[in-house]
Amino acid sequence: MNSSTLNAAKKALTITFSAGSILAVSLLSFNASATSPAHPTDLNQSSHNQNIITSQAFSSADYQVQDATKMFPAPEAGMVQHILTLPKLDDESNYMVEIQIGQTKMVDCNGGSLSGELQQHSVQGWGYNYYQVDSITQGPTTMMACFKKAEKKAFVPIRADLKIKYDSRLDKVFYLPEGSELRYRVWAVESPFNTSKLLSE
Repeated sequence: MNSSTLNAAKKALTITFSAGSILAVSLLSFNASATSPAHPTDLNQSSHNQNIITSQAFSSADYQVQDATKMFPAPEAGMVQHILTLPKLDDESNYMVEIQIGQTKMVDCNGGSLSGELQQHSVQGWGYNYYQVDSITQGPTTMMACFKKAEKKAFVPIRADLKIKYDSRLDKVFYLPEGSELRYRVWAVESPFNTSKLLSE
């Protein structure tokens, strides 16, 4: 094979490889864009499950009445209304929603804590429940000496654990002080119920 034929073969091989690379990249890009958010199937896979819930937040200044939650009170000054919308699932008895309420703060090795009382109220004449925290204050903390004084941003929750049944028929409504955050994730059952029995049975 002479040099001109060899160069032509190399050039054809380079073009073929480049086209193949472009095709591979295109296929990968298509697969990535065509993938839907994961449906909740396993217990506590929050990075996927959180995507199934949508949320809205309104202060008293920018409050907009939503048709699905128009029976709930408008947020008062200094408060924010958070609305969680849960899509319908096949068997909602197998799911729960975990709620955390708190603030993102600069913390050192002591971690810090926040105090706030989570209360449940009902909409008069409707019977629908909503949740409210009137204020969030600095809570007790350890007094360890943080020699490196390395502070970092971290979410600090109030000590109020809340898990509610998954029910897509009505939005979940919360009222929190401005500057606070509401975090949520979906839990799914991992196994069916087992029955405790006597050894003699």
